[in-house]
Amino acid sequence: MTEGRETASPVCSAKGCRADAAWVLAWNNPRLHTPDRRKTWTACDEHKESLTEFLGSRGFLRETRSIAEWNATAPAAPAGSAEPAEAAGPADRVPGQSS
Repeated sequence: MTEGRETASPVCSAKGCRADAAWVLAWNNPRLHTPDRRKTWTACDEHKESLTEFLGSRGFLRETRSIAEWNATAPAAPAGSAEPAEAAGPADRVPGQSS
C-alpha cells in the first residue's frame, strides 16, 4: 500500500483471463487516433501471442514491452496533475498502476 491506496497487479486483457499480466501491448487505430496516441492492453505470457496477432493483423500494434520496462519509461505527469502527460483517460494507463 502507498499513501493509503492499494496497488493491484495488472490483469491480462484477454477475455475471461484473470492472470497477472507481464506485457503491455501499445496500439492505436489509425482511423481514429493520432499517430502519437497509444491505447494499451495487458497480456499474460499465455495470451501475449494471440493478442499480438489480433492487433497486428489489423495494423494496430505499435509496440510490445514488459510491464516493468513500460512503467520505467512512462511519461511524468505535469506539475499539479494526477494524470500521465499523454494519457487521454483511464483506459490508456496500465490497469492497477497508481498515477
